[in-house]
Amino acid sequence: MSSNSFFAKFLRFIGIVLMGLTGGFTLLGGIGTTCAALFPTKYESMAALAPFQWLYILFVIVGIVLGVWGIWATIKLVKATPDSYMMSVRALIAGVLVGGLHIYMSRMLRGKSMPVDAVVYTTFLTLAIFLLFRIPFIWQGVDFSKAKSSENKKAGGAAAILLGLLTLTIQYTMGSTHTWDGVNYADAFNTSMTVIGIACLLPGAGLFISVKNFKITAGRLIVKERSV
Repeated sequence: MSSNSFFAKFLRFIGIVLMGLTGGFTLLGGIGTTCAALFPTKYESMAALAPFQWLYILFVIVGIVLGVWGIWATIKLVKATPDSYMMSVRALIAGVLVGGLHIYMSRMLRGKSMPVDAVVYTTFLTLAIFLLFRIPFIWQGVDFSKAKSSENKKAGGAAAILLGLLTLTIQYTMGSTHTWDGVNYADAFNTSMTVIGIACLLPGAGLFISVKNFKITAGRLIVKERSV
C-alpha cells in the first residue's frame, strides 16, 4: 500500500483525530477529578474516597500529565516526526494502565467509576487502532514519519475542532455523572471550558481554511501555467 494512497491518508487522518480526542478527553478527565480529589466529603457519593484522597490527587495530576502528553503526541503526528508513533502508543498504554487502576479503586470504594470509564474506553479503542496500524501491509502506507506534514494539517484541524466542541458541551455530555443534589458540577468551570473550547475551535478552523485556500491557489496556478 503506497504511503500516498487515499486509504493510507484516511487511516492517518483517523489516527490523528482519535489521538487528539483521546489526549483532550484525558486532560478534561484529569481536571474533572479535582472535585472528588480535593473535596470528597462534600459529596455523599464520594465520601468513601476520603481515606484515599492522596491517591485521587495523584489521579488528577497524572491525568493532566497524560492529557498533555497525548496532545503533544498528536502534534508530533501532525508534524510527521520519527518518534510520533511510539510516543502516541506509550501515552495510550500509560493511559489505559492508570485509568484501569482508577476504575478499579472507584468501583471498590464507591461501587461505580463513571465518568473515568468513558476516558479509559476511548483510550483503549485508540490504542487498539494504533496497534493495528503496525500490521506490516498497513504500516507500509500509514507510517506517520513518511507522511508530509502538510497532508496532516486537515486531520489536526479536525481534531482541534472536535476537541473544542467536546469542551464547549462537556457540561451536557457529562452532566448525568456529575450531578449531585440537583447541581451539575460538570458546569463548575464553565468560563474556563468556554475559553479553552474557543481556543481549540479557532486554530482548528484556521487549519481547514488554510489547507482549502492552498488547494484553490495551487489549482489556479496550474490553470494559469497551462494557459501560458
